[in-house]
This record gives sequence, C-alpha cells and structure tokens, in this order.
Amino acid sequence: MKKNALSKVLTLLVLLAMTVTLFTACGAKDSKDTSKDKAGDGQYIGISMPTQSSERWIKDGASMKEILEDNGYTVDLQYAEDDIPTQKSQIENMITKGAKVLVIAAIDGSTLSDTLDAAAEGGVKVISYDRLLVNTDAVSYYATFDNRRVGQQQAESLVEGIKKLKGDAPYNIEIFAGSPDDTNSFYFFQGAMDVLQPLIDDGTMVVPSGQMTQEVVGTLRWDGAVAQSRMDAILAANYTDGKKLAGVLSPYDGISRGVLSSLTAFGLTGDDLPVVTGQDAEASSIKLIISGDQYSTILKDTRELAAVAAKMVDAVLTGKEPEINDTETYDNNVKIVPSYLLEPFIVTKENYQKLVIDSGYLTEDDIK
Repeated sequence: MKKNALSKVLTLLVLLAMTVTLFTACGAKDSKDTSKDKAGDGQYIGISMPTQSSERWIKDGASMKEILEDNGYTVDLQYAEDDIPTQKSQIENMITKGAKVLVIAAIDGSTLSDTLDAAAEGGVKVISYDRLLVNTDAVSYYATFDNRRVGQQQAESLVEGIKKLKGDAPYNIEIFAGSPDDTNSFYFFQGAMDVLQPLIDDGTMVVPSGQMTQEVVGTLRWDGAVAQSRMDAILAANYTDGKKLAGVLSPYDGISRGVLSSLTAFGLTGDDLPVVTGQDAEASSIKLIISGDQYSTILKDTRELAAVAAKMVDAVLTGKEPEINDTETYDNNVKIVPSYLLEPFIVTKENYQKLVIDSGYLTEDDIK
C-alpha cells in the first residue's frame, strides 16, 4: 500500500510539473504575441487637426490614427473646425489626459506657443504636422511636403496651361494665396512667385487688378466663399470691357472651386474659362479637371505624410532619432526645426488616372 501510495504521489507530481510547464509556455507565447501586436503598449497619443471642412484633413487624421492604432497606441483624434480657442482647449485636454506625444496641424501656428511650452516642460513631445508651429522651442520635429516646391509646381502648371490653351502673350492673370495665419501659405506664395515674377517683369504675364502682394491676395481660412467674393470684385472692376483672363493662380482646390463659381457666374464657360490651378487633389476638383473646368491640382499624398509622422512618434518614444532630410529650411522664429519633406506631384487631365486613381489615393467611385 505504501509503495502504491508513493507511486501515485510521484505520478501526480509529474503531471503537475507538466501542467505548470505547459501553462508557463502558453503564457509566455501569449505575452510575446501581445507585445508584438501592441508595440505602442497603449501609450496615449493626441492628434489635433484643424478642420473637417477640407477633404484632405479628414484623410490625414484617419490615416494617421489607423497606423498608430495598428502599432498599439491609444489615439485621440480631434478636429477644431477652424476655431483657434477650440484647438487650444482640445490640446490642453490631451495634455491633461497624459498624452506622450502631440501631433498638431495648427489652424494658426503662432497661437499655441504657451500651451506647447508647458507641454514640453512636462515631457510631452510635439510633432508639427504639415503646418509649422512657430514661436516655440517645444516643437521637436516637422513632417510636411516641400512647400516651396508646391508653389513652384502650381505656377509651372499655370504657365504650361496658358501657353498650351491661350494663344500668344501677353497673358492676363490673377493671383490668389492661402490663409495668412498658415505658415505654408508663405512658402506656396514664394514658390509661385519664383516662377511668375520674372514673367511679370518681362511683360509675358500681366495682372490687371494690380493685386500681387501676399497681404492682398491671401484668403483667410482657405475659404472658397471668400475667394469667390474677391474674384467677383476683380472681374467687375477689371474685366467688364471684354478683357480676356488667361489664368488664375489658386493655391488650394477649395479656393479653386470658389473662383470657378465666380467665373461661371460672370458668364465664362468652356474654352473661355481661364486656366485655374489648385492643391490637394480633392475628389470634387478631380472631377473638374476631368471636365476641363480646372486645369491642375497638386497631389500631396497624405497617406505617406501620415506614415512619416507615425514613424516620428515611434522614434521619439523609443529614444531614437527620426529620419530627417531637411535641417535648413524651416525656421520657426526660435529654432530651425528638423524636418522630413515629401515630394508633391502636378496632376492634370493627362495623368490623374495614374497618380490619383491607380495609386489608390482616390477610387473610381469617388470621382463619379
């Protein structure tokens, strides 16, 4: 009996040991898999976007949120609907809730300095997204496109379209710029004038309204209705005598649509429409490009920009240096902000299929 009892005890001990080993192995495997699936370890990231009134910001926010959540981060994505106090309040709330990193596309990059300085003092990392945050040392990195090149491409496509469609020089043009509270507007405008100013100086291009400075041609909040109203006034004051308008430099598709609404209300259609540029490859404007009403837009693939920003988040939280390709261009009045610049592309009727549809940026259904 004693021998049998001892045998049973030994058997139970062996089974128990096997069970513990199996349980430990399974637990280790589960733990490893979870760690792999959740590289961000649930860390809280705040993303502040300016508005949902522009198609591109919706894409930016959704793309970045998806990438970061797939990497295991907890993501708080908020839109301020172009209201500066709302954006400031949203960011302050993210800081209070314990955000480790803030990714910010500012409505006005000069209005958040105090908030961001306080965040940096608390160890929060700040990444400026597409629009430069100025007057603060708190911004660590900047993810954007080559914005001066964007402006150059807009002007290059304007000149190309005019020369192709509008006969011989001189050509009458009008100029629109972006919102004066958006630092990108100045880079776009400078880039465009790199191309246009020499042509204005030599008489190839003429601006009948005389409106050529950034202060005068800016469009607050990139608002298409504001652009439409200004275009109405320009047409009434300068083009009622039969003068032909060959082209309009527009820095954004929403502004372009406002300009085109004014032009069609003025009675210009078909071949009489001037060449109109744009930016952001919004579905509504791709439709206008296909129909021939808008000549061009600039594609800035927000999926790529979101991926760059997400990699920056990973790097700063793991003590690594993010990939940077520009350390000279973007001075925010306190320091040169290390930046990663992505390449923009000119989109026209001839290449929209390849650049916009085949790439998956938009679908065929989007432009029906």
